[in-house]
Amino acid sequence: MSEITWGLWKLLLEGVWITVQLTIFSSALAAVVALVVGLARAHRLWIVRFISGAYFEIFRGTSALILMFWIFFVLPLGFGWQLVPIWAATLALGLTYGAYGSEVVRGAVQAVAPAQREAGIALSFTPAQQLRKIILPQAWPEMIPPFNNLLIELLKGTALVSIMGVADIAFGASLVRNATGESAPVYTVILLMYFVLAFVLTRGMRVLERQAKAGIGQRPEKTRGVARKLGVSRRNAVSASAGGES
Repeated sequence: MSEITWGLWKLLLEGVWITVQLTIFSSALAAVVALVVGLARAHRLWIVRFISGAYFEIFRGTSALILMFWIFFVLPLGFGWQLVPIWAATLALGLTYGAYGSEVVRGAVQAVAPAQREAGIALSFTPAQQLRKIILPQAWPEMIPPFNNLLIELLKGTALVSIMGVADIAFGASLVRNATGESAPVYTVILLMYFVLAFVLTRGMRVLERQAKAGIGQRPEKTRGVARKLGVSRRNAVSASAGGES
C-alpha cells in the first residue's frame, strides 16, 4: 500500500473519532431534552403539556438533515453568528432524537403503578420528591431498551453530517472512494465500522439495564428465564412422581 493510499485510509480511521464525538455530544443533548420534554408531557398543567407536545410534534415531523441546514444557514441571519458544522449537526441531532426520546420517558413515567404515587403522598413527599425517589427509579429501567434503539439510530444518523463537510466516517469513505476508485472495500469497511460501534453501544446499554434493574430489586431477564425453567422442571418432576405413586 503506497503512502498516499495509506494517508487516504487514515482519513477514514480519523472519521471514526469524529463519529464517536458526534454520537456522545448529540446523545447527551438528546437525553436532557428527552427527560425535560417527557416529564413536561406528563405534567398536571395543561399548558405545560401543550407546549411540550407542540415541541414533540414539530421535531418529530422535521427532517434532521433539513434542520441541520436550517441551523447552519438560516439561524445566523437572525442572530448574526454561525455555528461550526459539527455543532450545528450536534444541535440538530440532539433536538430531533430528544423529541423521540421524550415519548419513551412519558410512557415509562405513566406506566408506574398509581399505588406507588399514592405511597409517596402518604409519606408526605413533595411532587419533586415523588419523582426523584419513587417514579424515576422505577421508570428508568424501562426506558433503557428503547433508548438503546434510539442511540443506535442516532449513531447511524451521524452520517448525515458528511453532506455538510464534517469529516466523519461517511465523509472519509467518500474521499477514499473518489481517490482510489474502489467502492466495494471502502463501503464494506464502513459497514463493519458502524456495526462494531453499534455493537459496543448495545453491550454497554445492556450492562446499564442490568444495573438499573438490580438497583430496584429486579432480576435480569436471563436469570428469570433460567429460574422459570427450573420451576417448570420441578413441577414436572413432582407431577410425574405423583402420577407414579398413584
